Amino acid sequence: MTAPARLADIATQAGVSEATVSRVLNGKPGVAATTRQTVLAALDVLGYERPVRLRLRSAGLVGLITPELDNPIFPALAQVIGQALTRQGYTPVLATQTPGGSTEDELTEMLVDRGVSGIIFVSGLHADTTADMQRYDRLRAKGVPFVLVDGFAPGVHAPFISADDRSAVRLAVTHLVSLGHTRIGLAVGPRRFVPVLRKIEGFHLALQEQLDIGPQAAQELIQHSLYTLEGGQAATSTLMDRGCTAVVCASDMMALGAIRAARHRGLEVPDDISVVGFDDSPLIAFTDPPLTTVRKPVTAMGQATVRALLEEIGDSHSASAPNRPRAPVHGEFVFLPELVVRGSTASAAR
Repeated sequence: MTAPARLADIATQAGVSEATVSRVLNGKPGVAATTRQTVLAALDVLGYERPVRLRLRSAGLVGLITPELDNPIFPALAQVIGQALTRQGYTPVLATQTPGGSTEDELTEMLVDRGVSGIIFVSGLHADTTADMQRYDRLRAKGVPFVLVDGFAPGVHAPFISADDRSAVRLAVTHLVSLGHTRIGLAVGPRRFVPVLRKIEGFHLALQEQLDIGPQAAQELIQHSLYTLEGGQAATSTLMDRGCTAVVCASDMMALGAIRAARHRGLEVPDDISVVGFDDSPLIAFTDPPLTTVRKPVTAMGQATVRALLEEIGDSHSASAPNRPRAPVHGEFVFLPELVVRGSTASAAR
């Protein structure tokens, strides 16, 4: 069969022009992901072998690098992102960091080697103020589009998607003050992470505004630990020793640990101590007691992440087409959380 006839057959099967088929087969930009997938599917249906250079990229793979999946908020976010990518014709590839397993850099290298169309980093090294941010410059130099979720590094030129951590803590503190609590603790993760620093800023601001407690006095109401049930338990135990009648936790897992800490002392939540979580993870409404928490806008954040990545992918194509202007979307997109009041908070004991 001659080449023109082959192009015509593929174009007819895919319902597109021969020029579009030619662009796809030659790996040229300017073709929508769904159209590209349709053309490649037509190749398969007609029994033609895909060109070698397209085999790795043909699925429109997008890497999603997350921390461990023990915290249910990460699978929830991954599900939203995965569904949004699939609707756009991409195939998500979940790469999870586990203790003793592959590092973020190793996972990134693996995904780049597999020819992914882009990468989404969730709570990665971009959130760690002590990490070397040049790794992201090197990734950009390779022409790989990426988006960074939860965390912000001003020197990195990429879209960032974040929840408003300052507002989240202020919402929680305002709620607890309205219930009569004046000794409120904050249980957070390690200080080097951007979301932790922002939660602390919000905490200081709320205590100053609501209770006229200055930064120095507020410091002893902050306890750093790990983002785990055990971490929340340890932090809350320390805060109770300091006289706290309510604790705001930086994750729902930590909040479950806070409830456990209270019960180990024979105390009841919320009668003796109130607990507020953060995330509104799946099933958290069904704990005992149902957890008051600050809901992270996971659906909106996940969908915005995919939109930002698709724009980055489009921009990378535009960069190779001189007549198409670039429209960079770099910067931070911040999403407001919402307080969900359930059964783990109550009026302060008199």
